[in-house]
Parts: sequence; C-alpha cells; structure tokens
Amino acid sequence: MRDADASDLQARLLDWYDRHARAMPWRVPPEDRKAGVKPDPYRVWLSEVMLQQTTVAAVRDYFRRFTDRWPTVADLAAAEDAAVMGEWAGLGYYARARNLLACARAVVRDHGGVFPATREGLLTLPGIGPYTASAIAAIAHDEAAVVVDGNVERVMARLWLVEDPLPAAKAELTRLAALLTPSERPGDHAQAVMDLGATVCTPRNPACGICPWMAACRARVAGVQAQLPRKAEKAAKPVRQGVLWIARREDGAWLVERRAARGLLGGMLGFPGSDWDGAGGGAPLELDWQEVGEVRHTFTHFHLILRLQVARAGLGDRPMRGEFLPLGSFRPADLPTVFRKGYDLAAGILAPS
Repeated sequence: MRDADASDLQARLLDWYDRHARAMPWRVPPEDRKAGVKPDPYRVWLSEVMLQQTTVAAVRDYFRRFTDRWPTVADLAAAEDAAVMGEWAGLGYYARARNLLACARAVVRDHGGVFPATREGLLTLPGIGPYTASAIAAIAHDEAAVVVDGNVERVMARLWLVEDPLPAAKAELTRLAALLTPSERPGDHAQAVMDLGATVCTPRNPACGICPWMAACRARVAGVQAQLPRKAEKAAKPVRQGVLWIARREDGAWLVERRAARGLLGGMLGFPGSDWDGAGGGAPLELDWQEVGEVRHTFTHFHLILRLQVARAGLGDRPMRGEFLPLGSFRPADLPTVFRKGYDLAAGILAPS
C-alpha cells in the first residue's frame, strides 16, 4: 500500500471515529481530545486490564465501581488485597487482579504515582505486556504505538485479505496494522480501529455498506469477508473433576476458605474443595454431607465438573480447613463464578428452617 493510500485510509477512519466513537466511562471523546483534554493513564490502564478476555458490556459497571472506590492509582495501591479481589469477582482471569495490585504499587513505589509515558517504560511494570503497554502509550500519551487486539486482527485480516489462520498470522497482522498507524492522533486511531471491529467489521454479518474502508477492503472485493480471519482448529479441552463442600452453620454463617495466593483463582474467597484432579483434600469437617448435584464451569484451558456436597453445621463444629464467616460478613457477590454457581445451588437447600 502506498503512503498516499495509507494517509487516505487514516483520514477516512478518523473522520468516521469523530462521528461514531463509542461512549465509554474510561474514554475521552474525540471532540474533548481535540480541545486539549488528556486521557488519565490510570483509567486507560485499568480499562485495558479489565477488558482482556472480557466484553465492554461486562466491564462498564466493574470499572465504575473500581474508580468510585479507588479513584487514583495511589488509592488502589493502598487497598487491601481482599477488597480488590472481592470487587473483581465475576470478571474472571483472577491473576489479572493480583497483577493489578502489583502494578499499582510499583507505580506508586517506583514512579511517584505517575505511569511511565512511553511504551518501553510501561513494559517495566509488573503485569503490563506488549499489548497493554502499546494501548496505554497510544491512548494516554499519543505515542505511535501499534495496538492490536482481536478486533484489530479481524479488521486487518479482511482489509488486506490475509488468509493464513490465527494464531500463526498474528505477526503479519501486526505488521500490517503498523503500516496504517499514524503519527498524528495515534491514540484516536487505535481506538477507531477497535471500534470499527466491534461495531461494523463484526465477526458475523459485517456491515460493509457503512464501513469507511469498504472500497479498499480486499476481502470484501473477494467476497470472503465473513470468513476471515481464519482460525486454526483448537484441540478439545480436557475435563477435570473434583468435589466442593458447602456447609452452613445454624446461626447462618457459611464455611469458606481463602485460596492460596498462587494458582488459578489465587487469593480469592471460595468454598473448601478437593484438588481438581479428583484427589486429595478431604471434607473440611465431619458432618452429614449430602451430594445434591454438580457445578460445571469452563476455564480457558479446561472444563471443570465439581460434585457438590452440602451439610448443616452446629455452633460447636470446628473445621479443619477454612472458617465460618458470619452472615453479615459474607457477600456471595465476592465469590468467583464457579463458587457462586455452587452457592446458588446450595443456598435453597441450606436456607434457615
């Protein structure tokens, strides 16, 4: 593609973005950006971490709650781990929440509470990888960094007619996105390509008739836009199994335990359970356990099936694992989704008599 062609595509896209940019609580609208309003790197960073593997619709309320409770990176750095993990519950990929705290504390400790202003500087922070560093550098600091998420990959694959399947095509799609990244308004350009992929160049039934890049799109000319990007066939996910024990004391308290800091769901509040290979970790105390069903949940790399056992406990019962959390201190909303599914099933069975 010639430089003149690239400039034309950049101009068409930014003109479209100026008229159709999505309103988001973490975004500075293009008209405000032109008026000199600068994005807050803290809010850009927080939104990008939340949006990894999650939809915009799912993130909006979490983002508002986080920024209401911790409006600055210093506020977040000073927060208790359990409070942050509780607010994160339901977003999934809980290692992100642990990295969130580590990064906030590094920004305060090592950078005086100010995020580095370059992609290279951002990459030195814990939990910030190449994509997030590029997004913050471009959106918050107008660095001409190349920002490539799933939406951008789809747009580039169609625009340039890249038929090699993902993930092998990632490097080529990044190279092509770089050819279109402008030196002027690179942050708005990055957000514009993502908006284009989310609202027009969608996975199914792309709205080519209203796309600012319609005339240049090679996949549209070939009639294969809905088939791109191609994806390599995924291997079947393995199935892991275990047992989940949920007990409620006669005063309404629930038996819970804090998971180890490392590993899947690390640091999160949950219910006692066996290992997820079906071995080890016997019942947390001797009660009249009854099996009442299964909890099924899918993680990124495996399916999980937990046999759910429930029981009622007395005031004198002392668990070997975990603790009874008084009713006023127990918030089901703080539970990761897999445990919330168990709670939803057990709550009716263990309701006060």
